[in-house]
Amino acid sequence: MTPLLFARHIAFAAALAVISAAIVRLMISFGPTDHPDERKGHATPTPKSGGVGIAAAFLIGIAILYRFRGFASLADPYFRGVVLASVLIAAVSFLDDLYDWPFTVKLFAQIAAASAAVASGLYLERPRLPYFGSTDIGWLGPPSTLLWIVFVTNAMNFIDGLDGLAGGVALIACAFFSGIAALQGAWFAYFAALLLGAGLIGFLPFNLPPARIFMGDVGSQFCGFMLAMLGVVAARFESVELSFVVVPMLLAGPLFDVAFTLARRVLEGLPLTRPHRGFIFQVAQRAGVPDLAIAGVHWGFAVFGGLCALVFLQVGGIYKPLLTVLPILPQLLWLAFVWRRSAEAGIVAWG
Repeated sequence: MTPLLFARHIAFAAALAVISAAIVRLMISFGPTDHPDERKGHATPTPKSGGVGIAAAFLIGIAILYRFRGFASLADPYFRGVVLASVLIAAVSFLDDLYDWPFTVKLFAQIAAASAAVASGLYLERPRLPYFGSTDIGWLGPPSTLLWIVFVTNAMNFIDGLDGLAGGVALIACAFFSGIAALQGAWFAYFAALLLGAGLIGFLPFNLPPARIFMGDVGSQFCGFMLAMLGVVAARFESVELSFVVVPMLLAGPLFDVAFTLARRVLEGLPLTRPHRGFIFQVAQRAGVPDLAIAGVHWGFAVFGGLCALVFLQVGGIYKPLLTVLPILPQLLWLAFVWRRSAEAGIVAWG
């Protein structure tokens, strides 16, 4: 890619960021409001659905790319699958913001959107494994991809509980993924991540502490869904073994927090669908850790995961699988810190 072409992409992304910011500003004045309750981290009514700006910027960008695609082209069925799935998840998650659907309805809508992507052929098919090369996983591909998309969508939704946390993590993940995709010559993945990052850049100034607006389900679910789909695209990087772990490395913070919390609640016999404040980041807040510090820790996790992913691309042999688990180590240190801090604060049950 030439420097001139790269400059044009940045200018295009900047224009989308401005559009995103303008829509977010409108949502502050006219959008729905998130009212505080015992399971939320804010104390005053705050506008939500700032994610409309993120989704709108991405969809405008992807529509223009579809119309004038060149170097960033994708096979037509896949392209239509991405567009249809992204429109579906944006629409249903915005309706969820408006009507506060039960979790079962929300989950069904997510599965429907993920199914649209999988039906277009965007699923894990032949991952490259060390010592085995390209391995056909057969019928496991579609259901495992569906499960992955739904899990990441909900992970980003669950982690969106503090000012700037989810948006900052998603933006850092987009920046690293866009660079990684460019290094692999995966130009559609590069451009899609650039579009999502542009929407986030327009939104984040309004969401940094103290937040003037939250991204809402339309933002958190949309970001999680699109990052999950980019993870599926990354699985097709032909020159990189285990490339399907790139996005999990970038999102190690949210994925670990949600996986640990769900596992803990199962072991404690607590219902998974009942609202609670038992995620690690929420317990840290309840234990007195400042919101900005918690968000900063998660931004650090995303940066560390991105650096690990860049090293991961360059190594082979036994070191490659080892690098896939390296982003988990800071999570364990964070968990130990929060565990101790919560005990000192007298928090006996995490909820």
